[in-house]
Amino acid sequence: MDSPQRLPEPFLERLSKILPSESIAGCLAAFEQPLSTTFRVNTLRADVGSAIARLTAAGFAVRPLSCPAVEAVSAYSVPDEQRRGLTESEACRKGEIYLQNPSSMIPPLVLDPRGGERVLDLAAAPGGKALQMAAMMGNQGRLAAVEIARSRFFKMKEILSRHGARIAETYLKDGAGVWKNCPEAFDRVLLDAPCSGEGRFRAGERSSYAYWSLRKIREMARKQKRLMFSAVQCLKPGGVLVYATCTMAPEENELVLERILRRFGSALELEEIQLPIANLAPGLTQWRGKELRPEMSRCARILPDAQMEGFFVARIRKTSSTLHPGAAEGEGPVIWP
Repeated sequence: MDSPQRLPEPFLERLSKILPSESIAGCLAAFEQPLSTTFRVNTLRADVGSAIARLTAAGFAVRPLSCPAVEAVSAYSVPDEQRRGLTESEACRKGEIYLQNPSSMIPPLVLDPRGGERVLDLAAAPGGKALQMAAMMGNQGRLAAVEIARSRFFKMKEILSRHGARIAETYLKDGAGVWKNCPEAFDRVLLDAPCSGEGRFRAGERSSYAYWSLRKIREMARKQKRLMFSAVQCLKPGGVLVYATCTMAPEENELVLERILRRFGSALELEEIQLPIANLAPGLTQWRGKELRPEMSRCARILPDAQMEGFFVARIRKTSSTLHPGAAEGEGPVIWP
């Protein structure tokens, strides 16, 4: 198979087994191209029509994003040569726009938070998805944004404040332990988990894959399983959890889900994700000879192209409590085995 020579060979070998054969060439071609410069209008700070008019008057060639899946969040693009100017624009300084890849806009849309609800973003930095959810909620309700890395936490805090996300409450904490303080407290939970970042690889940018390895995948999967357990325990019965990563690796996607679904059985249900995206593939139902549950095909793997980064998204409904039967009497929640 033709491939970008600078991408790690083990990654390319694995990719050929993850993707549908008809999608491989397009995905490899995407790794050779720079991503488009895309952004959302932040409706917490600006009216969409007025913001676009001001950007156009300032000389930006603004176009609506050609991705029906993100039409609901006022997404646009400008030519790549205008990227720096956009980041230095008055609209950006005032928090009227937020630069964001369209794939990154998908998990909040799949979660579909509503005004008045209690929502948790369990690994929230740099804050783009929390900001998007605050806008979707009309700044009504409560939004808890958790981040463990100190430098990323303060950047997130500044972004949410500058962009007017008044309902966002920020916490410098390890998301894996949050469930101990607020078991089954949230209507919806987003876990956009830290990952190996394969969906963001670019062949001409060695920094995008310099730290990738099979060991890195295993390390991330261990973190993801702990975070996923916490996410489930934070979610109310009847609530919705969205799990997302920006990697292609099944060990960080389907196998994390397989473990959590096996652990909690009928208390969790994978729901179908249908998105109007051409570069989409269903979740895998087997990997490296391991059979996975058939409903894993309800998940969505967004394949990289010139506009979108690679992403994986799953939507889970919690049908009943996952706490220890004696939790209400003070015995505490269940412990990960």
